[in-house]
Amino acid sequence: MTPGILYDPIFLEHETGEHPENPTRLTATVALLRERGLWDRLTHLPVRPAADTALKAVHDEHYLELIRYYALRGGGWLTADTPFSARSYDVAVHASGAAVGAIDAVLDERVPYAFALVRPPGHHACTAEGMGFCLINHAAVAARHAIRKRGLERVLIVDFDVHHGNGTQEIFYDDPSVMYFSTHQYPAYPGTGRALEMGQGAGVGTTVNVPLPAGVGDLGHLVAFQEILLPAARRFQPQLILVSAGYDSHWRNTAYLNSIRMAVSVSGFAQWVSFLKELAGELCDGRLAFALEGGYDPEALAWSVDATFRVLMGEAVHDPIGPSPAGDETAIMDLIDEYRRLHRLN
Repeated sequence: MTPGILYDPIFLEHETGEHPENPTRLTATVALLRERGLWDRLTHLPVRPAADTALKAVHDEHYLELIRYYALRGGGWLTADTPFSARSYDVAVHASGAAVGAIDAVLDERVPYAFALVRPPGHHACTAEGMGFCLINHAAVAARHAIRKRGLERVLIVDFDVHHGNGTQEIFYDDPSVMYFSTHQYPAYPGTGRALEMGQGAGVGTTVNVPLPAGVGDLGHLVAFQEILLPAARRFQPQLILVSAGYDSHWRNTAYLNSIRMAVSVSGFAQWVSFLKELAGELCDGRLAFALEGGYDPEALAWSVDATFRVLMGEAVHDPIGPSPAGDETAIMDLIDEYRRLHRLN
């Protein structure tokens, strides 16, 4: 039984023009998976729109009505960085449905792992506000579905996008049933994700931010997973791991958004996925699902998604792009030690 993929051509109908987040991200990825002989080996799962109840369990009803109304009027700009078209609301609803479908397929043991290959991304979408290319928060919709409809008590969201998922954090900030763990470049957009942001009320301790300086690459992120995520996850004991899989920390993304200054490679992403696969095997019977977030260099994104599937299938990974030309990574062990002390992981 091979990993599941949830993809639908509807995701190409979110029209953004000359914008880093555009349909080429997915067409290039699908083309490479076909070229490499992987597309037909995956288990293709149906994509259905998320139910209104699932969306309203995360987002304010008036906000959903607003973006639906704007789409019916032909689209425009939700914020200065977030374009949308007449079809964008329906596309985003299907993307959330794909994330829900991914976790359902894993929980029902129809596939060992599942990947929702979707756009637009979602982790910047807050309860009542879209931003940062995001309209609806797919990971949040899926995680809350797992809690409220599938009866899970604890879900871990791991977000390795280069940008902090301020929307996901806001939605679950006081919710002890969802741990939100994020590695991200800091300072950077959207300005949130400080280490001291740790949750509030009943959710204190279930937000774990690992802000990293520019120049961190494969090893630094892996150390963050090993030294912070591993003990935090063991303490939390999740029943499902859902990954907000943003591949925009790849070093080639600087050409698309010059604020991105990380040094990650395709091989680095493969190492992280291998770690998460082992973590899921240890803590939650292997229950592991992914939803695509960022990643704006089409070639780097395509090879990173290919590497993700190869790791999940136990196959060798190919990285034709190679490591960052920047050289040595920024040292972060002092920061890691500080974050361990902050979260009492010693």
